[in-house]
Amino acid sequence: MPDGCYADGTWELKMHVTDLKRDVSLRVTGEIHIGGVMLKLVEKLDVKKDWSDHALWWEKKKTWLLKTHWTLDKYGIQADARLLFTPQHKLLRLQLPNMKHMKVKVNFSDRVFKAVSDICKTFNIRHPEELSLLRKPRDPKKKKKKLEEAEEDDLELEGPLLTPGSGDLFQKTLYSLYRWLDSSRSLMEQDVKENEVLLLRFKYHSFFDLNPKYDAIRVNQLYEQSKWAILLEEIECTEEEMMMFAALQYHINKLSIMSSDHHMNNSEKEVDEVDAALSDLEITLEGGKTSNTLGDITSIPELADYVKVFKPKKLTLKGYKQYWCTFKDITVSCYKSKEEAHGTPALQMNLRGCEVTPDVNISGQKFNIKLLIPVADGMNEIWLRCDMEKQYAHWMAACRLASKGKTMADSSYNLEVQNILSFLKMQHMNPDPQFIEPITTDINPECLVSPRYLKKYKNKQVTRILEAHQNVAQMSLIEAKVRFIQAWQSLPEFGMTHFLAKFQGGKREELIGITYNRMIRMDASTGDAIKTWRFSNMKQWNVNWEIKMVTVEFADEPSLSFICAEVDCKVVHEFIGGYIFLSTRAKDQNESLDEEMFYKLTSGWV
Repeated sequence: MPDGCYADGTWELKMHVTDLKRDVSLRVTGEIHIGGVMLKLVEKLDVKKDWSDHALWWEKKKTWLLKTHWTLDKYGIQADARLLFTPQHKLLRLQLPNMKHMKVKVNFSDRVFKAVSDICKTFNIRHPEELSLLRKPRDPKKKKKKLEEAEEDDLELEGPLLTPGSGDLFQKTLYSLYRWLDSSRSLMEQDVKENEVLLLRFKYHSFFDLNPKYDAIRVNQLYEQSKWAILLEEIECTEEEMMMFAALQYHINKLSIMSSDHHMNNSEKEVDEVDAALSDLEITLEGGKTSNTLGDITSIPELADYVKVFKPKKLTLKGYKQYWCTFKDITVSCYKSKEEAHGTPALQMNLRGCEVTPDVNISGQKFNIKLLIPVADGMNEIWLRCDMEKQYAHWMAACRLASKGKTMADSSYNLEVQNILSFLKMQHMNPDPQFIEPITTDINPECLVSPRYLKKYKNKQVTRILEAHQNVAQMSLIEAKVRFIQAWQSLPEFGMTHFLAKFQGGKREELIGITYNRMIRMDASTGDAIKTWRFSNMKQWNVNWEIKMVTVEFADEPSLSFICAEVDCKVVHEFIGGYIFLSTRAKDQNESLDEEMFYKLTSGWV
């Protein structure tokens, strides 16, 4: 150097030790590896402490320096960098689906997918891949809480996720505003702070091997999430369905109080009741293995009966017209009479990829099936009307399977029929007065019924709930919760996440609905389905990250491209990839978690 000194290539690396609240500088070169930096730092601190959980965090780049064999030069760290030496495991305050708050230690350097897996192990919840973490949007009107208040152990209930629905379709998009954390990035990378409140929720509505014998905690948390979805009108249901949900809640509340009072005495009895009621240790919500599900595998079952058919059109006064209808494979053929069934049908419908929606009113004896069938220019709407519950159950089950490309020979057909009949039975309102419980003060309709129906039938709620309770009064606690979840799954809008989007070539914003097995293009003002695409028919999907456009390609159909209006396209990408991952898991009957495959599917690698 001009002053006569020698340059050795070293420079000052500034670090902050969070535990000690101390700033420390080390003289280093770019060739020193991360492990060596941490070793020098600990030696300089000279504090007897277990530092094994500590790692270096680069604030500016939002990156954990976990590859300890990498050098500072390889990470691109220079003298202007400020690093934190901090524990990887930190405390989080989690709000569970039942609205309870728990403090847990979570690895802030793990991907969220792995962090959720560890959280679920703590709470003994199987299949953690179905859950993820949500962050509440910050309210700018509220003042920030002091750190001391945030660290209080006694946390009050922070209230439900959403305010009650107003009937506006855009209310459905509010759940998307609750920011799902990116499963492929760590908590620290997403600015999550220690002691922050996050929401643990079932993100992907595809529940694998839900077995009451092993999943008491999982069933309870699922029940709680489904209960709030009903009460807060995140999902629509009819009056009869609402009374059924209220009756199940009332029954569950009663049994919960009883079981908490006599927990030790009733634990074995409860298991016996579950075994007797469900009778099948492998029962699942997507289809179980029972002794009679295989049926006759030598021939494909068919349906043939008189069914009323209606093709709704604008400005039409025509009603339903009765046809002799046959259901073979995935096709419905309509004939003017039974005698003409061997000729050319007056109407024929292939139901693969169609949208199937129930329109049922038990008291009015209305059993309708609404079909939206894909055609070249959109969707063709057809309504089927059945005369009785049994007929409706068989045709509805066949339509649901056909929409997935499956026939009635599938092993899940009989189970689907029984689930539909069970669902209808719970909605019956034909009480026997001698078995109705006397009205007591422990029924609070405000806790059991959504605001819309509470306001509509304010003076009759208790009586209606007690009438509906007769249909479920013999159920055990866990069976009632399983039935509630099954009824939730049976609702037309179950598991649908809505996003506002603008399609390529479109002039206005529309809605995209994503569920566990399909994508739906919807009218943003009415909520009507315009087009449905099933994931089973999808070839590939990708994202143009520069313009934030999602493109999905399906077999034998034009590709679909859209830009999200309210959330990052990464959120939509992760939902699609997550559901593809879960569907593969279900097919393979594989309970092991392939974290790397999930990461690839949801992060844009494939």
